[in-house]
Amino acid sequence: MAKVERFAFHVPSLEELAGVLQKGLKENFADAQVSVVDCPDLTQEPFNFPAKGICGKPRIADVGGVPYLIPLVQKEKAYDLNTVAKDIELPGAFILGAGAASSKVLGINAELIPIVQTKSEKKPAVNGSYFAQINPADKGCLLEKYSSKYTDCEFGLLANLYASEGQPGKVIEVKANGRTGELNFVSCLRQTLEKHYGEKPVGMGGTFIIQKGKAKVHIMPPEFSACPLNTDEDVNNWLKFFEMKAPLICQPVIVSRDPGFDLRVEHTHCFSHHGEGGHYHQDTSPDSVQYLGYFQPAELLFRIDRPQETHLIGRD
Repeated sequence: MAKVERFAFHVPSLEELAGVLQKGLKENFADAQVSVVDCPDLTQEPFNFPAKGICGKPRIADVGGVPYLIPLVQKEKAYDLNTVAKDIELPGAFILGAGAASSKVLGINAELIPIVQTKSEKKPAVNGSYFAQINPADKGCLLEKYSSKYTDCEFGLLANLYASEGQPGKVIEVKANGRTGELNFVSCLRQTLEKHYGEKPVGMGGTFIIQKGKAKVHIMPPEFSACPLNTDEDVNNWLKFFEMKAPLICQPVIVSRDPGFDLRVEHTHCFSHHGEGGHYHQDTSPDSVQYLGYFQPAELLFRIDRPQETHLIGRD
């Protein structure tokens, strides 16, 4: 059994959060509008999620961690999203986020874009996840629907997950166009929260679309590194970077500040309907980029199977 640690986030009202985020985004984007709206039906295009919304008992899970991947991989570290749902005291949870695919299942290393309505007593799991790997044929991106090949809900090594009951409800809508600052969209949101709330950690998750423009995205190679990756430079030389085009549907998990659980404070994976996806870093077309997102503050943090030996390499 993996050790599960629990923490209660500071949870501001949606109205307060909208005001705080709008102020921060305007320092980094030419135009930013943040408001409280009804969550759109996420079963519809372009999301096609297995749940209608991101509301109801919202929580964040940080499972495993980068130290299980680098400097050298620990392949035995494998997890199941249905088990995670029970660990976070929300069986049947709708889970979004960013993680590593299970090399035990795939036989290779790949990026996982988890989108799963986990199983409950009444219903089996619905797996809407995608996975992105390096295409063996042309070394480009190969993005596939997970359920087209696999029937499980496993992942490996690490994941940052936002979970809820998947209900409709009020959410924060964020529109940001024309990036004028250095920060990427997710870092801007997180640093805005950290600056405003300081010692009171705020967690947030949901989904956003890069509607126009292009983004820098990485995919891990199919083979784990045989020699130790000891620096961020080592990691970046090992990863494969691409410029991918909009629209990209992204799944961010954000914690304003680590309250001492060795968290990855921001992690975002994306998918598309044109065959591209992976780990989002930054838009590469600041003048033309358009973001549209829907977010919900989390009430609880669950830290699952925290690495005993840790480091800060490869966290971006």
